[in-house]
Amino acid sequence: MKGRSRFLTLWLVAGFVFFYGPIASMIVFSFNASRLATVWGGFSTKWYAALWGNRQVVDAALLSLQIAAVSATVATALGTMAGIALARLGRFRGRLLLAGMITAPLVMPEVITGLSLLLLFVALEDTFGWPSGRGAMTITIAHVTFCMAYVAVVVQSRLADMDASIEEAAADLGSRPWQVMVDITLPLLAPAMVSGWLLAFTLSLDDLVIATFTSGPGANTLPMLIFSKVRLGLTPDINALATIIILVVASFVIASAVILNRRDARKARDSRRAAAGGDSA
Repeated sequence: MKGRSRFLTLWLVAGFVFFYGPIASMIVFSFNASRLATVWGGFSTKWYAALWGNRQVVDAALLSLQIAAVSATVATALGTMAGIALARLGRFRGRLLLAGMITAPLVMPEVITGLSLLLLFVALEDTFGWPSGRGAMTITIAHVTFCMAYVAVVVQSRLADMDASIEEAAADLGSRPWQVMVDITLPLLAPAMVSGWLLAFTLSLDDLVIATFTSGPGANTLPMLIFSKVRLGLTPDINALATIIILVVASFVIASAVILNRRDARKARDSRRAAAGGDSA
């Protein structure tokens, strides 16, 4: 058993090194003084200063954040309605079609989705004159299209596990359907909606293929900018940009872990106090 444990530990360490070793080396070389990304020329932070002064990178990052925020918000609203329809309306005419349309973006290759949306926008522009060119708006519409499917799946899964008797009890007590939705269903769905929004925001912020098909001149998102720079050759400023993104993501992960741990500790403390109060009584 000891030999087996050592073997599994060795493979576990090898797996972590395989996954996180390149990330660690990229972070180290982001402080490289040399202009060559793979040749160490001494410690320097000049690439972070150069990155901060690069207006192209800043504009691309702001555009990506704007598109991701709008796409996630609209996708959450539409995906929530689709998830509620699939989970609560039972069998209705067109349910199979709606379920298929929701599932299609999840399994369809992004190249096909991006190409079909490009052809759609071109046909609309030729027929109606809208949209007049491709840019941030067309990217946002495209991101809403595939992000909505992920939100709908999350919301539908939450509703499937949620006890419907609470809604039925509210309806029996005289609440109208919209009151049940506002006072009961949506508050219970809030965690799933927040999770769907965060998932949609991440998918939109990370998307490259669909954004490439649906963008136009002057509308470069951050993934598109990074990809274009990498094609011309790795430079230390790309390492610095990737390091900043990793640090931001790691900060959010650590903050969420701390908040969850504090909440669990508070619940455990309240449970012990309630138990102690019951024993004393």
